[in-house]
Amino acid sequence: MILPIENTKTIRSVQPWMTCIAMLLCLSLLAGCHSEEPSNTNQPKAATEVATAQNAVKAEKPGDNQTAEQDAFVILALGDSLTEGLGVKKDGNYPALLEQALKQRGYSHIKVINSGFSGETSSGLKNRVDWVMQLKPDLTILNIGANDAIRGLPLTLTSDNITNIIERIQATGSEVILAGMQIYDNLGREYVSGFKDMYPKLAEQHDLVMIPFFLEHVGGDPALNQADMIHPTTAGYQVIVERNLLPTVLPVLNKLTHKTNHPDNQE
Repeated sequence: MILPIENTKTIRSVQPWMTCIAMLLCLSLLAGCHSEEPSNTNQPKAATEVATAQNAVKAEKPGDNQTAEQDAFVILALGDSLTEGLGVKKDGNYPALLEQALKQRGYSHIKVINSGFSGETSSGLKNRVDWVMQLKPDLTILNIGANDAIRGLPLTLTSDNITNIIERIQATGSEVILAGMQIYDNLGREYVSGFKDMYPKLAEQHDLVMIPFFLEHVGGDPALNQADMIHPTTAGYQVIVERNLLPTVLPVLNKLTHKTNHPDNQE
């Protein structure tokens, strides 16, 4: 997630020609924000992430590493800074809190892997998704698109990218839960409405279970958000896990674990 840029004091002594140059540079930077990332932008990060996560899965259960890797039920949290947990401690983001909540409910072999990158757009995630899917998750929670909206990217581009991501995740055999997002009204009614409606359409097209709005009960609440009013605090993530994620994740998890006769099956 990209944070708002702080205002700076106006320097009144700048000459007109220097002002024109500065404006041209700003326009160039903004134009660059609307282009898709190079195909290998996040691959080095993704490769490191995959290796680290694979080691974490193997270490989840003491004893034989191969047995531990086979027994672990892997949930992949895939997205941007809302997934990564920008501004909170590593144990205060939603993937960490979700794993803790599931283990408290008896899912002892659950491993939730945090694969969120701050500033990630749907184009960036599309470029690294194959690397991340080397983790072979049983279930993937997909939350992407907010940074596309912040940059004002075309909704068709975002929708096409998310479609591509979903199809490539499903091709690995992983179940997908899609997290819906909403944006502020300052981008125009048509764009805001189209962005909100994009997620249910994608969920219907791909037959996905959906979290209607990832930030429900948290968005806009100063007590549950950091100073930027974009990123939740740990308390905000706790609300997201308890009220938004668990009601959606648990039924899917029960279905999948029963299907595979996993040791964490619950009656």
